[in-house]
Amino acid sequence: MALELILMADVEGLGLEGQTVNVTEGYARNYLLPRKLAVPISHAALKRLEKNRQAREARQQNERVAAQALAKAIEQVSCTITVKVGDNDKLFGSVHANDIAEALKAQKIELDRRKIHLADPIRELGVYTVKIKLHPEVEASLKVWVVGE
Repeated sequence: MALELILMADVEGLGLEGQTVNVTEGYARNYLLPRKLAVPISHAALKRLEKNRQAREARQQNERVAAQALAKAIEQVSCTITVKVGDNDKLFGSVHANDIAEALKAQKIELDRRKIHLADPIRELGVYTVKIKLHPEVEASLKVWVVGE
């Protein structure tokens, strides 16, 4: 016998939040309901789902505004990273996202290294433009200067 439930969160392989799905009693009783991933269809469940959706949209809007403000701050600064070089201006090692995050931290900009997108580590002296993805809808560019000691 199948139960009809409303998904309260995205469930991989089953559906997205807010969808109504038909699942077996065992799957509902042993997996979806205990983890609060789904609830039986009711007026109260629909109201709770709508309230959760509005709260999520408000939270995403606030995150987007904060990301846009941070993007403006990042666009106005440039980052200089000093590295040791050998003969012919050959770098000892390379510059990674961690190094860029540390240089930004020195300029009072807190940024997670995972938001800094480098295709490959920087292995030569020069000026580079690095993409920083702050939010799914907000991206910034940072000018990074790699200079030798």
